[in-house]
Amino acid sequence: MVTPGFLPAGLWAGKLFDGRWQAGSSVQPVLEPATGTVLGSIATADPAQVARSAAAAARAQRDWAGMPYEDRAQVLRRAAQLAEEHGADIVEWLVRESGSTRLKAGFEAKISAKALHEAAALPSRSIGEMLPSSPGRLSLARRRPLGVVGVISPFNFPLYLAMRAVAPALALGNAVVVKPDPRTAVCGGLAIARLFELAGLPAGLLHVLPGDAAAGAALASDPHVAMIQFTGSTAAGRKVGETVGRHLKKVSLELGGKNALIVLDDADLERAVANTAWGAYLHQGQICMATGRVLVQRSIYPRFLQTLVAKARSLRVGDPAAADVALGPLIDARQRDHAARVVAEAVAAGATLEAGGGYDGLFFEPTVLSGVDRGNPAFNEEIFAPVAVVVPFDSDDEAVALANDSEYGLSMGIVSRNVGRALQLGERLHAGLLHINDQTVNDEVINPFGGVGASGNGARIGGPANIEEFTQWQWLTLKGEAPAYPL
Repeated sequence: MVTPGFLPAGLWAGKLFDGRWQAGSSVQPVLEPATGTVLGSIATADPAQVARSAAAAARAQRDWAGMPYEDRAQVLRRAAQLAEEHGADIVEWLVRESGSTRLKAGFEAKISAKALHEAAALPSRSIGEMLPSSPGRLSLARRRPLGVVGVISPFNFPLYLAMRAVAPALALGNAVVVKPDPRTAVCGGLAIARLFELAGLPAGLLHVLPGDAAAGAALASDPHVAMIQFTGSTAAGRKVGETVGRHLKKVSLELGGKNALIVLDDADLERAVANTAWGAYLHQGQICMATGRVLVQRSIYPRFLQTLVAKARSLRVGDPAAADVALGPLIDARQRDHAARVVAEAVAAGATLEAGGGYDGLFFEPTVLSGVDRGNPAFNEEIFAPVAVVVPFDSDDEAVALANDSEYGLSMGIVSRNVGRALQLGERLHAGLLHINDQTVNDEVINPFGGVGASGNGARIGGPANIEEFTQWQWLTLKGEAPAYPL
């Protein structure tokens, strides 16, 4: 059961957060995808509310950036402690509102707390360097907060994919306006507001405004917002990038992927299948890093396919709040229908449905497709559902060609007992993330995360990239007195 201690319904029901809990322009229900149960109601923001919040955030940011670094760090440390103390409540919301299994929800809650701990160390980091200059003149390059950072976050890892931007942005002296996906606005937005409220963050620095595309467009175009950090689909990201570009703002786009896992002929078969199942079926495949294509060397392909089909058929699907299951529901009917369409089109184009392909409500069966060539929709489209597409190859050169045959370039993995061979092959892959002897779904907070091609605009978030991402350079020179110029 969702308990009232951390997020009592009377606090947030029908409200959004602008430093205080306020009624929004409209209200919509919070639905549990597994059962359709109404868990409560949230307020949604219209463009006028976005404008008010952005202006208020800009006013609050100036004092926040001028506070002693230790005071900012203390707020982040307290938020991290609260995230750990209320971890059970947070997990329950992730399970019920986002359809996460308890395994996935527990991992997400822990990595989100870790993001807060890591961000707490940022205020005390060096913020610049001394540059060479002429005698009598100091030349400095220093990092300054951007101002107001807008965060548009998705439904699939709703807590973490918001927190990984919110926490470092605040730690580095910015204010933040978050627009979480309204389907997961409690676990992906209001929970974050509550953590920082309890941690003592000054009012006005964090705004959580669930809303639709109009709210997102307003955030991207608002003159008080200096940067947008967007995580979501490539189609939506292109629109955000166009809007932000017109307004000359900084933008970080973390988008989709059609990620390849390459299984070489010397791989441990059982381990390779286990990696594939984890990468393809974790959180019902609703992960940008999901293993969308499994490229298997032909000599082991028949045994691999047979073992993976057996694994897929053995996985239990059901309500993660009621039972210990491997897969929960997809987020909504639109996502389910998209997955069903791609699978049907794949079969019509010549693929073989080896396992799964059906659904009951929002519960989609773990699916295996074989016989998928380069022109098949299942080879090219991001499905965002539990569908493993298995493709044979003969040589390492062919594996590279197949893996790189995509507009995306987020994450790739290679499974092989020969690490040298795998590294040589990996050097030729176009991906922002590369894992030797691991599947494609990996993130540890301390790593720079991002893709290439249609998977993003080359931005990175996380670890050493955070200071670069959420601050901007300023050049400062200092002389004892003004020079006498000859004009």
